[in-house]
Amino acid sequence: MAKDSHRDLAELVTGLDARLADADARLAREYPGARGGRQPVHSVYVPADRIGPGLAADWGERALASLDTYAPDPADLARVTGLDEESVAGALPRVRAKLADEPIEDLRADFEDGYGAPGDEAEDAHTRAVAEAFVSDLSQGTATPYFGIRMKGMEAAGRHRGVRTLDLFLRTLLEGHGSLPDNLVLTLPKITSVEQVEAMVWLAGRLEERFDLPDGRLRFELQIETPQSILLPDGTVAVSRMITAGRGRVTALHYGTYDYSAACGITAAHQSLAHPVADHAKSVMQVAAAGTGVWLSDGGSNILPVGTPEEVHAAWRLHAGLIRRSLERGFYQGWDLHPHQLPIRHLAGHVFYREAFAPAAARLRTYLGSVEGGNVADEPATAQALASVLAQGLRCGALDEAEVAEATGTDATALLALATRRVGQG
Repeated sequence: MAKDSHRDLAELVTGLDARLADADARLAREYPGARGGRQPVHSVYVPADRIGPGLAADWGERALASLDTYAPDPADLARVTGLDEESVAGALPRVRAKLADEPIEDLRADFEDGYGAPGDEAEDAHTRAVAEAFVSDLSQGTATPYFGIRMKGMEAAGRHRGVRTLDLFLRTLLEGHGSLPDNLVLTLPKITSVEQVEAMVWLAGRLEERFDLPDGRLRFELQIETPQSILLPDGTVAVSRMITAGRGRVTALHYGTYDYSAACGITAAHQSLAHPVADHAKSVMQVAAAGTGVWLSDGGSNILPVGTPEEVHAAWRLHAGLIRRSLERGFYQGWDLHPHQLPIRHLAGHVFYREAFAPAAARLRTYLGSVEGGNVADEPATAQALASVLAQGLRCGALDEAEVAEATGTDATALLALATRRVGQG
């Protein structure tokens, strides 16, 4: 009887494996888990005709000068931003060092809304100049950790120009650098159909053939800034289908605050990444991207910190609050548009990760068994989230490896492995 029972059980298990083989393969393919590597804290968008060699260092100098001019000490900065004064004082030296050494983590030359349509001759010249500036920064060792372009999208009015710009940009970059940099980023805007993502996949494949690049080498971000990129006419979630249509080439989803808000009928005075329509869109993006390895990025504030001290302070306070809000909601990247926004981008992020550090490290230390006790029984998925926030803090410079290792009882390598482990794996 026992032998027959074991045989029957084996047949059941084998039968289940056979029935679920396709589903298992699809899950592994479409939900590979958290993406490894460093996610930038922001993307800095600069009109393509204003890109030149050494831009990051220039922006860093201007950012530091704005701190010295408008908030020269931690108490001033805390009062202006609404952040905790002790946290600001602790983070400020790191922020100053960041602005001196690596003020921009991701630089995007904008050939779309921030640039306009100056004509083919002018755009060709600017395209070459952008690629040559990136080549110069690469040769000087001053390139930002990520860089690339936002071309015109796949809508009928701009697609021919967008393809021409992308082709010329890649050709000039390859001629100047000799290879395609690993940290290159391409952004596809104004997506209004799944077919446009499929078209971008097709285009990427043809360009890879054209430039003798490996299959799958060209990857791209999707800018989610139209209602059609959230919801299809039949009520299904468009962005989920877009990620799948990307066939592994989609690297990130970026929320486009102002185009999306305007398309939903929100008047200019109330357009914000904190508006309910924005929260709905980003919640859909978040669920669609979960487990896929696709990064998320929030938008930014178009209220620039320029003008009188009072105007700069008001813009800084708004920016700090929006950054903090995004971080609390799991959006670890955003957009910046002006050098004076950089101090607050890095300060708000550093304060967030410094404040998260001690409680996250203590819970993770208990979970890993380095100590006994604690009043929270964390599950593997929560432990992964705890590791992820520490990993983000390490990558942006808010935390140091030595202090994280001491507080968690594990080294940075093990921490990063835990942060990117697929939930459900051993």
